[in-house]
Amino acid sequence: MTATLLTEVTEAQVRAALGTVVDPELDEPITDLGFVRSVAVQGPEVAVHLRLPTSFCAPNFAWLMCSDAHDAVSAVPGVERVVVELDDHHDSDLINRGLAAGAGYRGTFGHEAEESLDELRAVFVRKGHTAAMERALTALLRADRSLTEADLQRTTLGDLPADEPTTGALLRRRAALGLPIDPDAAVLVAADGTRPSVGEAALFLRRARSVRISVDGNAHFCRGLLATRYPGAETDQTPRPSVDDVPLPGPTRPALPLEVLS
Repeated sequence: MTATLLTEVTEAQVRAALGTVVDPELDEPITDLGFVRSVAVQGPEVAVHLRLPTSFCAPNFAWLMCSDAHDAVSAVPGVERVVVELDDHHDSDLINRGLAAGAGYRGTFGHEAEESLDELRAVFVRKGHTAAMERALTALLRADRSLTEADLQRTTLGDLPADEPTTGALLRRRAALGLPIDPDAAVLVAADGTRPSVGEAALFLRRARSVRISVDGNAHFCRGLLATRYPGAETDQTPRPSVDDVPLPGPTRPALPLEVLS
């Protein structure tokens, strides 16, 4: 008789899985944002409690986060049962019951639910790509003062430093959209793969910058709200470094404009 070997589940594995779950609006892992309140592992069973900056955060975003967290933890080797609960939200009871029953979004919210969350998710995947693209290109501009915004129309993925976190983040978002990730692929592209002309490149980048500033600003605001609501939560947060905090390499180059364009 062959004994069955059980895979031991660790809290570190569970938290690593939760680190793959991205808040759709803020485009950051829920672990970095401090949204993971607690993780408990007992043999093959895992219980996760999540929290949000306010009790009135959008229910559809809350559902996406909780559902994705459940799926991510369920995929950890050795996990046999997962309970994910959202604390202190006005729809906590409804969301937690729906997750426990495996009812799905529409089964949980009934007539209040949109037909599908797929398009909402797609909108934020596209926005995440735009922000990641701008971060990578702005980091490149700040590292090489000989480049201009118009030059970026010809920049390829192979021109980006492979060891930069901004490059890795961009590649992941491009892969999610089905955009090419080979070294010869152009960096400055819309989410559908279309490229601006050389004359349009600067304005295209600045519009992308307005998206990135909006995303980063919302994330910073939500971090503050969470720390106010849950004192001490700031110790669980990992702020995303801003490309705007990196000094330019020389005095001859003007600061990059940070205006938000409509």
